[in-house]
Formats: sequence, structure tokens, C-alpha cells
Amino acid sequence: MGRIFVVELEGRSYRCKFCKTHLALADDLISKAFQSHRGKAYLFNNAVNVTLGALEERMMISGLHTVGDICCCCCGQIVGWKYEAAHEKSQKYKEGRFVLERVCIVDETDFFSEFFIDTRPTISDSEDA
Repeated sequence: MGRIFVVELEGRSYRCKFCKTHLALADDLISKAFQSHRGKAYLFNNAVNVTLGALEERMMISGLHTVGDICCCCCGQIVGWKYEAAHEKSQKYKEGRFVLERVCIVDETDFFSEFFIDTRPTISDSEDA
């Protein structure tokens, strides 16, 4: 396997929850009204830093689709799927688009607002004892 080149997105983005790799821009978000077997999912025009798995026919809530799971290129976690083909006319808008499962991604604004508490004692803590 060759070297992995990771695309760094400019602007507000969604990242892999597991390794914080950029996956999609907030500007490419189409809908937050999707569902997966693990809960909420978001539909995007484009996704980066993902690899596409084998295509398969999958019966979904909205009908039969040809899809492939997408994995983060850095940590290998399945983060969603890509619609290759929709078999119903009303679902054609999904073709070529990406779904990222909410449990697998973090909004960059949430990522930067996280805070961490250092629970290790410092010199001043030991002096107080």
C-alpha cells in the first residue's frame, strides 16, 4: 500500500470521530434527515479522505439502492456509505452523494469547543498537601 495523502479542508467541516481526519465541509451538507441502523445520518454532496468499499444492492427505507460503505482513509472505521445508483426515479438526487453517520463524525465547532481537565498532580498541588 502506498502513502496516504490526506486532504485538509478549509472552512467549517465534519471530521472522523475516531481520528479527527477531515471528511466533509459543512457547506456540502444537503440534509440532516437521514437514518442509519446506528441512528441519525447526514447527506453530503462530497466527502474526502474516504475509501469506497464493494458495491452492493441494499434495500433502504426509501427503496433499493446500489451503495458502497465508505471508510476513513486514516483509521479504517466505516463512517457511512456512498450512493452509486438509485433504482427509483424519485431517489435519483442521491446518486454520487455521501452519507456520514452522526455517531462516526464530529462537527469541527464541537471539536474545538471540547475542553480537557488535567487530573495529574502538579508541583503546586503536592505543596498544598
